Amino acid sequence: MTIALLIGYLFVVLAIGLWSRRRLSNTGEDFFVAGRTIGPFVLLMSLFGTHMTAFALLGASGEAYREGIGVFGLMASSSALVVPALFFYVGTKVWHIGKSHGYLTQIQYFRDRFQADHLGLVLFLVLVGLLLPYLLIGVMGAGLTFEQITNGQIPYWVGSLTVCAVIFVYVTSSGMRGTAMVNTFQTLVFMTLGGLATVVIMSKLGGLGAVMDHLQTHQSHLLVRGEHISPALLVTYSAIPLSAGMFPHLFNHWLTARSAATFKGPIIFYPLCIALVWVPSVLLGMAGAVDFPNLQGPAANGVLIMMVEKHAPGVLGGLLAAGVFAAIMSSLDSQTLALGNMFTQDIVRHYRIGGEVSEAKQVWWGRLFIFLVLALTFGISLVAPRSIFKLGIWSFTGFAGLLPILIAALFWKRATAVGAYASVFTTAVAWLYFFSSGSKTIGTTDIMAVTAVIGLSSITMILGSLVSKPPGNLAKFF
Repeated sequence: MTIALLIGYLFVVLAIGLWSRRRLSNTGEDFFVAGRTIGPFVLLMSLFGTHMTAFALLGASGEAYREGIGVFGLMASSSALVVPALFFYVGTKVWHIGKSHGYLTQIQYFRDRFQADHLGLVLFLVLVGLLLPYLLIGVMGAGLTFEQITNGQIPYWVGSLTVCAVIFVYVTSSGMRGTAMVNTFQTLVFMTLGGLATVVIMSKLGGLGAVMDHLQTHQSHLLVRGEHISPALLVTYSAIPLSAGMFPHLFNHWLTARSAATFKGPIIFYPLCIALVWVPSVLLGMAGAVDFPNLQGPAANGVLIMMVEKHAPGVLGGLLAAGVFAAIMSSLDSQTLALGNMFTQDIVRHYRIGGEVSEAKQVWWGRLFIFLVLALTFGISLVAPRSIFKLGIWSFTGFAGLLPILIAALFWKRATAVGAYASVFTTAVAWLYFFSSGSKTIGTTDIMAVTAVIGLSSITMILGSLVSKPPGNLAKFF
C-alpha cells in the first residue's frame, strides 16, 4: 500500500507539471522565469518549498535526535527573520533590475554591473560547485526515504533514480511555470502532512507530555540548550540563512514575480511557514530518541522515516512519506532548473557556443544541462556518506560567503570588479580550508566558520574596490 501511494503521488506530480506545459511558449524567458508572471501565493509557496528541502525534514529531525530542542534555535528562528529581510531588501531590488534589463540569471547582472566578462565564468563554476552538495541533500533524502519506508523492498539507488527521473520529466517539459505550480502543490502537501505526522505519532507515544516526561527522565540533555549549543554557536548560526541571498534557485524565483508588490506575501508569511515545518521536524526528531535510542552517525537522518514506519503504517504512512518526498522534490526541481538556466544564458548564449542561440535553442540547452546535473548528482549520491545536516551547512556556508558581492553590487556604487574577484577567491579559499579541516567552527571556539568566511569576503570586497577604479555608466543600476 505504501509503495502504491508513493508511486501514485509521483504520478500526480507529473500530471501537474505536464498540465502546466500547455501554457509554455518556446522562449528562454518563459521557460526559465515563467515570463515574469507569478503571483503572490504561488511565489510564497515556490520560494518556501524551494528553500526547504530534506535538510528541514530529515536533516533537522536527525540533528534534533542528536542535539535536542536547541536545533530549532540554530536555524529555524534565525531563518524566520533573516530570509524575509533578504526578500524585502534584496529580492525586490533584484526583481526590479532584472525586469528593467531583461536579466534571467544573477551572473548576467554581475557581468553588467561590474563590467567584467570573466567574472561570470568564475561565478558560474563556484555557484555550481556549491550547489552540488545542496542537490545531494535531496537525492540522498529521496533514496533514504524509499529504502526505509518500504523496509528495503526498494533499494536506496532505485528511490534516488526514480525521483531524479520524475523531476527531469516535468521540469524539462514545462519549465519554471510547471515547476512553480508543482512546488505550490508540494509545499502545501509537506506543510500539512508534517503537522499530521506529529499529531499521529505523538498520540501513539502517549501524547507530547508523555514524550517530554520520558526525555526528562532518560535523556534530559535533549530538552535543554546543553554544552553542545553554546551562546556563541547559537548567535553565529544566524549567519547561515544569509546564504539564501545567493542561492541561484531563489534568485531565479525572485525574477518570476509579476510585480514588486508580489513580494508582500512571502515577506509577511514566511516566518509562519518556517514554524509549520520546523516545529514538527524537531519534535519528531526528539521523540525518535524515545523509540530508537543509540542511532549512530548518518543513521539518525532516517529517524523521521523510522517513526512514520512504526507508528503510521499503511495508507497514513504512505501519505506521510509523500510529504517527505514533497519537501525533497520542491527544492531539487528549482535547483536543477536554475543550473540549466545559468549554463544556457551564461555559458552557451554568452559565448555563442554553436553560433547564435535562438529562443528554441535556449530551451534545448537548458534541458540538456538539467539532465547532466541530475545524472551527476545521482552518481555522487551513491558514494556520499556525509550527514545531511552537515552537508547542508557546508553548502550554505559557501553561498553566505558570496553575499557581500551582491550587497555591494546593489547598494555601493564604489564596488568594483577587482573587489568582486577578490571576494570570490577569498570565499573559495576560506571555504576549502574549513571544509578540509572537517570543523564547522573556528579553531576550538564555538563560533561558526561561516562568520569568518563572510567577514573575510566582505573585507576583500571593500579593499579590492578601494584600490581599483570603479566602473562607469552605472546610472541604470542606481
